[in-house]
Amino acid sequence: MSINNHERSSSRYGSKIADATVGRLSRYYRTLKHLERQETETVSSEELARRNNVTSAQVRKDFSFFGAFGRRGLGYNVKALKQQLGKILGLDQEWHLALVGVGNIGHALLNFSQFQEHNFHFTLLLDSDPSKIGSKIDGMEVKNLDNLDAEVKNGHVDIAVIAVPVEAAQKVTDALVGAGVKAIFNFAPISLFVPPDVTVRNENMVIEIEHLSFVLAQQ
Repeated sequence: MSINNHERSSSRYGSKIADATVGRLSRYYRTLKHLERQETETVSSEELARRNNVTSAQVRKDFSFFGAFGRRGLGYNVKALKQQLGKILGLDQEWHLALVGVGNIGHALLNFSQFQEHNFHFTLLLDSDPSKIGSKIDGMEVKNLDNLDAEVKNGHVDIAVIAVPVEAAQKVTDALVGAGVKAIFNFAPISLFVPPDVTVRNENMVIEIEHLSFVLAQQ
């Protein structure tokens, strides 16, 4: 067991891809969606770079991991490139999400419409609070956290989202791993211990704000 802090993600393309590259692919994808809505047909690597605050060489390098896109001197077809990046990012298929913890953060996540727009669907809600168990949110019944193993296996969960208090996060993680979950999005402000074949992404808003305060403090 080790603290999961992946800097590279496994890839079907023959090499591990740096997390920073995956993050840029997501931003390129959103840029292409915006361009498509504007009915823009083609885009150059220079324009993609400008809109994402990187160099055109970086754009081309990021794409090179996944094969040849576009034609030299002609740029990229916006619709085709968006579809290709969507497939690389796994957005061409449906993903089932389990939400563990339906407190304030959990409710905010359930109301975040972009999850569904990108084929991420909450299909299982779990909580340990007796006052929440059995209640319904958007037609889904909140299940008892004590039954996590059976509920996760029955629900064919692809990704688990943890929004529980810090003192419960590792125990919940252990239960999710035991139920076969291989991908976890963690909102608890703690580093989680997981096996090497489980991927964890952390969202800690305090750390992000501390980064901003550090920058300001150096000025």
